[in-house]
Amino acid sequence: MKTWSLALGLLLLLSCLTSAEAADPIRIGLIGLDSSHAVAFSKTINADNAPASLAKAKVVAAYPGGSPDLSTSTDRIEGFTKQIEQMGIEIVPSIDALLKKVDAVIINSVDGRIHLQQATPVLEAGIPVFIDKPLTASLEETKQLITLSKKTGTPFFSASTLRYCQEVIDINKDDVVGCVAYSPSKTDPTHPDLFWYGIHGVETLFTVMGPGCQTVQRTKVEGVEVVTGVWADGRVGTFRGIRDGSYGYGVVVFGKKDIQLTKIKAKYDLLVVEILKFFETKQPPIAPEQTLEIIAFMTAADQSRDANGEAISMAPLLK
Repeated sequence: MKTWSLALGLLLLLSCLTSAEAADPIRIGLIGLDSSHAVAFSKTINADNAPASLAKAKVVAAYPGGSPDLSTSTDRIEGFTKQIEQMGIEIVPSIDALLKKVDAVIINSVDGRIHLQQATPVLEAGIPVFIDKPLTASLEETKQLITLSKKTGTPFFSASTLRYCQEVIDINKDDVVGCVAYSPSKTDPTHPDLFWYGIHGVETLFTVMGPGCQTVQRTKVEGVEVVTGVWADGRVGTFRGIRDGSYGYGVVVFGKKDIQLTKIKAKYDLLVVEILKFFETKQPPIAPEQTLEIIAFMTAADQSRDANGEAISMAPLLK
């Protein structure tokens, strides 16, 4: 009797393990194939030798999208779409067709102006979505996106890959009294100045400083942006956007006991891990309110530019 019970227990255990191993991976769909991120993310997730943290998901379908009035979209979408197709990922004709095939969505469209429009049917379908930078092309659209997410009960999150670079993760953020984050800050006339590329350095700044910025001032001259925020506790954080001279990503952290320069090498692997955790748990690692504050900071920077460098309060923008 004991032998029979033991055998039955082993069979049940083997059955459970087999079922777990055979469980279908999370099916991911891509929206927007005009960004190199679509290719990079897909190669990482679908790699034959992907680590266990990535093995539970697979990119299965993609909708190319594209923006006809944006050269960085029209000039690249055909090539990136071919690369995605060569990976065995199905190309579909619409977002509606995509949503019938997937459990989660990554929006990689290079044009932030269409992100709200593209995300709306995804959120309404109850499918969690990661939205690549720039989240949107305006503060108002960001607020609409957050409202829709709460109304539908469907989570989203957005982040620059710099937030999840190991060099940034390793910074002691408990010792920070101020910092200067820097990154390239190329602009495009279709987007507010910092939304297009400065978002990388701005997000690095907020990753180190945390939320709580109260006022923003901006100095703009040929080749450089300097945007300074004063936090509620009196700390000062600055973004330096580079358009001339040597390019790079990094942050100077002013601590209570030390000053440290950290150069950052942009990588996607840890961001992809966070995206897949989010798809599995439905818990965004970055609260919508924190993302809203980053968008408000960049909006305040434009307002300060237009007001000849006057300090702009964040409070009215966050209402």
